[in-house]
Amino acid sequence: MIPAAVAALLVAAGPAAAGPVGTSGAGDPYFPLAGNGGYDVGHYGLTLGYDPGSRHLDGTAVLTARATERLTRFDLDLSGLKVTGVTVDHAKASYRRAGQELVITPRHSLRRNQEFKVTVTYSGTPKPVTDPDGSPDGWIPTDDGAFVAGEPQGAMTWFPADNHPKDKASYDFTITVPDGTTAVANGVPRGRTTSHGRTTFRWRQSEPMASYLATATVGKFKVEQYTTPDGLEVYNAVDPREASAAAPVLKKLPSVLAWESGVFGPYPFRAAGAVVDRAPQVGYALETQTRPLYDSAPDLSTLVHESAHQWFGDSVALTTWKDIWLNEGFATYAEWLYTEQHGGRSAQRAFDALYAKPAGDDLWAWGGGPPPPPAPPQPHPP
Repeated sequence: MIPAAVAALLVAAGPAAAGPVGTSGAGDPYFPLAGNGGYDVGHYGLTLGYDPGSRHLDGTAVLTARATERLTRFDLDLSGLKVTGVTVDHAKASYRRAGQELVITPRHSLRRNQEFKVTVTYSGTPKPVTDPDGSPDGWIPTDDGAFVAGEPQGAMTWFPADNHPKDKASYDFTITVPDGTTAVANGVPRGRTTSHGRTTFRWRQSEPMASYLATATVGKFKVEQYTTPDGLEVYNAVDPREASAAAPVLKKLPSVLAWESGVFGPYPFRAAGAVVDRAPQVGYALETQTRPLYDSAPDLSTLVHESAHQWFGDSVALTTWKDIWLNEGFATYAEWLYTEQHGGRSAQRAFDALYAKPAGDDLWAWGGGPPPPPAPPQPHPP
């Protein structure tokens, strides 16, 4: 028997909400609201327009997904930005905001295993997330565009997503920016067109990718493109202010990837490259899939590290954020191996030197620890 108060809520919510609803998180112990339950995304089609002067973003996201259970309602992750419309399978859907959750109620419930398309139109000024360690991630404005780095939470600052590494998908990007500015995303470039003072760049990432590894970095870049002898398409975009420092390191990218392929197996993607920006406010590099991001000209060790992540972290992905040490451990070990096999100290000596540091050294300084176990993600109340 349904209590009278619950029955009243169900009636008020309407018939579409009176049934199974997706959870507001994927159950991650570190980021309990990251990701969502009830569906898997297979593809994102992102159409973006960005004006670096006003820092205004217009977006349309088309998600192709499959329901893993019968759903009358589900969530996407989206922080800030004004939503102006939502459809599910071309039918207008109702929606509301609840913090970082975009809660969507389709006109008709979704059957288990049903494939469906969600289209979200949105706009506004993206604001980056500040992580627990104080670093920014997401859509980070620069003096000539934006440095777009999503680890761990930042994807939701610029597109609606199932924002957890467990749900990988393919991507198509269509990004329009003022003429003279370049927009760089993941995967293979699919051409560009210019009209009325604006240029549209198209990109395709066909291999599955976690949302935090997506980028749409914008700036005034010098672009270098070439194909390696084994058919790998390389695209480097470099801020001119970093070009002279970056050139000797980027020149080694094909040999670094060839060496890593000999150690770890075939390179897992069709494309490679780098985005070297001038973004001093960022303070890190990130292994964005196929095209790592650097906030300034990298040294060779950093290039080796971020390239190794294409295998460990990007192709082979974590399923919970507490295991991020696996991504970083493999990439750091790759640095040691590369040094060892190119005339430097051995990986064992590198490990021993770090392990021997005293307890008070900054290496061991960690001010936090695992967060307390959160309550399991729950459906939003009707």
